[in-house]
Amino acid sequence: MTAEVPAEIAAGLRRLGLAGPGPVRGEPLTGGVSSDVWRVDLPDGPVCAKRALPRLKVEGDWRAPTERSGWEARWLALAAELLPGAACRPLGYDADGGVLVLEWLDPSVHRVWKERLAAGDVDVPVAAEVGRRLAILHSGAARGRPLSEWEPARELFATLRIDPYLAATARAHPRLAPHIEALAGGLASAAITVIHGDVSPKNILLGPDGPVLLDAECASPGDPAFDLAFCANHLLLKAVWRPAGRARYIDAARALAAAYLDGADWEPAGGLEARAARLLPALALARVDGLSPVEYLGADARRTVRHAAARLVERPPDGFADLTARWLDLTDTPGEPA
Repeated sequence: MTAEVPAEIAAGLRRLGLAGPGPVRGEPLTGGVSSDVWRVDLPDGPVCAKRALPRLKVEGDWRAPTERSGWEARWLALAAELLPGAACRPLGYDADGGVLVLEWLDPSVHRVWKERLAAGDVDVPVAAEVGRRLAILHSGAARGRPLSEWEPARELFATLRIDPYLAATARAHPRLAPHIEALAGGLASAAITVIHGDVSPKNILLGPDGPVLLDAECASPGDPAFDLAFCANHLLLKAVWRPAGRARYIDAARALAAAYLDGADWEPAGGLEARAARLLPALALARVDGLSPVEYLGADARRTVRHAAARLVERPPDGFADLTARWLDLTDTPGEPA
């Protein structure tokens, strides 16, 4: 059922010339924690409108500046230039109200990748295509306009990613803190390309023309290894959550990494792979003990992830082959809390 959209979103649509003076109706969308998101019914058809929230919808007190929507709009516009169709197309951004308007992607033909994976539908070529497209976007951004133009977004990346994931996890695991803090320090100063910052299956739609990236609120100059590790991490976590399909989830993670690294033409792939493989275990630990834990892991699975990730943080893997082989070995049986 439709309802009148929030006044702030309606005002933003009017300032962009997309809505008239009368009531603006639509339907609230669920699934995210950082924004108020609506499907809005306009005379020319539906659009998606989102407005960043100052306090994210998680258990912990996690706040972030709402101007992140402006950087998301900028990243989506960049992606549209570099690889049309690889990301949701922006239709307008109202800076006064922080309202971002996006093309509407029909959910009947654009399925959320996370939902497919949760159902056990692990399409390895899809994972490879995600990796291929991500590499093209990273390559184009690394060779495009100066990264200094993105420098103001770095503070947002720290607020949305380094602090709630790595810093919070370091506090929860004092013994591992030196390892995790070193990784965080590297991310905080890196400026290799423009990264998306939230390449997660929940932010990827599988459409008729391939994977489509959404939700670039964490876009920033940074280390592309973060995007690779962040996405592959979700596949490794699902291998623990759904042990019957663990081999397919691992195959998907390997295919994602292989396709991505094959397209990494801005730096030697070996160093990039090593950084991503070292970072991923810390991100896995963050998804059970950071400020944004995954919702689907039960107590036993969390202990297993904690056990495996802690040992991989202590003795980092040297690449994805080593990482995934050891992950399979360490997650065979539940471990004790680190």
